[in-house]
Amino acid sequence: MKKAILACALALAWPASLAAAPATGPDTRFTTRDLFDLEAAGDPEISPDGRWIAYVRHSGDIMTDRYRPTIWLVDTQSGRQVPIAAGPGTASQPRWSPTGDRLAYVATPEGGQPQLYVRWMANGETARITGLPEAPSAIAWSPDGRQIAYSMFVPDDAPRLGAPQPRPEGARWADDLQVIDTVVYRFDGGGYLHAGYDQIFVVSADGGAPRQISYGPYNDGGPLSWTPDGRTILFSANRHENWQRDAANSEVYALDVATSRITPLTSRNGPDGEPAASPDGRLIAYTGYDDHERSYENNLLYVMNADGSGARALTASLDRSVSNPVWAADGRSIYVQYDDRGRTKVARVGLDGSIRDVATGLTGTEFDRPYTGGSFSVARDGTVAISAGDGNRPPDVAVVRGGNVRRLTSLNSELFAARRLGEVRHIDVASSVDQRPIDAWLTLPPDYVAGRRYPLILEIHGGPFSAYGPSFSTDDQLYAAAGYVVLSTNPRGSTSYGAEFANLIHHAYPGQDYDDLMSAVDAAIAQGFADPDHLYVTGGSGGGVLTAWIVGKTNRFRAAASQKPVIDWASFVLTSDFTPFFSRYWFGHYPWEDPQGYWARSPLSLAGNIQTPTLVVVGTEDHRTPPSEAEQLYTALQLRGVPTTLVRVPGASHGGLAARPSQSGAKANAILEWFHRYHEGAPRPATPTPAQ
Repeated sequence: MKKAILACALALAWPASLAAAPATGPDTRFTTRDLFDLEAAGDPEISPDGRWIAYVRHSGDIMTDRYRPTIWLVDTQSGRQVPIAAGPGTASQPRWSPTGDRLAYVATPEGGQPQLYVRWMANGETARITGLPEAPSAIAWSPDGRQIAYSMFVPDDAPRLGAPQPRPEGARWADDLQVIDTVVYRFDGGGYLHAGYDQIFVVSADGGAPRQISYGPYNDGGPLSWTPDGRTILFSANRHENWQRDAANSEVYALDVATSRITPLTSRNGPDGEPAASPDGRLIAYTGYDDHERSYENNLLYVMNADGSGARALTASLDRSVSNPVWAADGRSIYVQYDDRGRTKVARVGLDGSIRDVATGLTGTEFDRPYTGGSFSVARDGTVAISAGDGNRPPDVAVVRGGNVRRLTSLNSELFAARRLGEVRHIDVASSVDQRPIDAWLTLPPDYVAGRRYPLILEIHGGPFSAYGPSFSTDDQLYAAAGYVVLSTNPRGSTSYGAEFANLIHHAYPGQDYDDLMSAVDAAIAQGFADPDHLYVTGGSGGGVLTAWIVGKTNRFRAAASQKPVIDWASFVLTSDFTPFFSRYWFGHYPWEDPQGYWARSPLSLAGNIQTPTLVVVGTEDHRTPPSEAEQLYTALQLRGVPTTLVRVPGASHGGLAARPSQSGAKANAILEWFHRYHEGAPRPATPTPAQ
């Protein structure tokens, strides 16, 4: 019986394109071709009167191999949808005017530059109101609806060393030298940075010449919030003298719109951001924390007086990290978003510190893995618009009134009507270290039969300070469609469980999070889901770190796929895009001050133990965990004769490894093919070596 079951799983594990027999009917499994047909709703912005929701609709485009964002309106009463900016090009950041008579947004015409547009709702007319050289972001209406503020990158003169030689007319010379003198000089998704800074501008809502109102060698970014009198814009930035090296020390500032005078309103050591002025202008809500140089801190909600005095925390008792503060219309409470045990919620926080959940089930628009996320907005009457989804559905637009949730869109109904998706089921896990409860979810094969054991893929989240939850995941559904049970879990260090749980890996990662993951695998076996003889492991970023760490500790997995890993912490902290942060907060020392501490936590230190066939995957433009990290693992395994293959994803950044549908599907198929090679009958790792 066991061999028959396994034979079935083996057949499912082959990519459909390799099947020898012709199809005898429609394929109801979720496939890589379906990635192009997926849609998701994000950034739902409800009108002040609660009648309409403008949202960003992410749709797969098979001709451009991208998820194209467009803007649609949905009627909260009837559910009727109307396209606003859904033609060629892309559109995002819909924002209602204070009275709801107009909608501003940023759109990029096909082949053009991102610009700011305004739509008049009464007649449906739309006008482009800017002609900008760079993309605007963080757009915010003035209280009287006459101006729109935004942030935009302003180029600066690049540093030079020595005078360039004069070129003869018509000569084709090499590009000039690129001289770099900043601490952070490249960033994932943006590549090597151009000289310049983000500055704040205002422009008439009817169009005209924009006016720059912030200046200086600092990045003044959003979100932006006008005070009710229209005289001041609140923003957050790190304007300290040593801002390039002291990366987590931003403040809230007040910017006088008329004079460009900037006044700091906070001064503590730690990041303060997301300022929002109360409806009457007396108070300012913001988020932040005191910096104790720990790996993780909860982001708290604070309020202070308009002049910066009287600051007090409102969510200190929550033990969760909050974000996106939005004032209630009556000024008596503030809505925030937070993650709790792998689920994203919206809470209403009173000025007395009372906390009441008003919405749950938010999910984000990242398809590949089941991370927490999502967004919300609030109308004057307290109606909440959310991006709502679950393990079998990407986010749709939903409204929450009086605790009642009503979904307004069903973007993937036709696609999923013809597909059998894997059920996402929660299982209980107790850590072998200290019996702490560990949340875990299984994505089961679509044809799952209770009592039958299946090959298992342990899929590990990155971060490491992040969390999985019961959210839709294309990777998990593709693995499940191939006959695997997929295990997603939140080991110690994961967010959404409080500061103490997250900081169990402070200066100790990877460590006992390994034991939590093994406990989750053991639970899936003990509860009858997984075949203990057919275990596989993969994960990206922090999950890639732990994948490499796991195969250096144990040989219980038949094969592994380490995606965009860190292998040597010393080389990583000096080549990653955010160098001021990692050494200071994750290690407490620079590599040359504690080389043994760095080496003891590096998966490369265990490379001599690895016998598990290991695939290595990385994007060629990854500036967070640079390709050199993945290549070190690949080369070490090649030198030792351990079965390995390196997969480079062309043009992909760290955050964009699965951004293009074709590459997302190809990556999943490569991992499945790698695992298939080491099913029953294939070579297995030799006798385990002692863990080090």
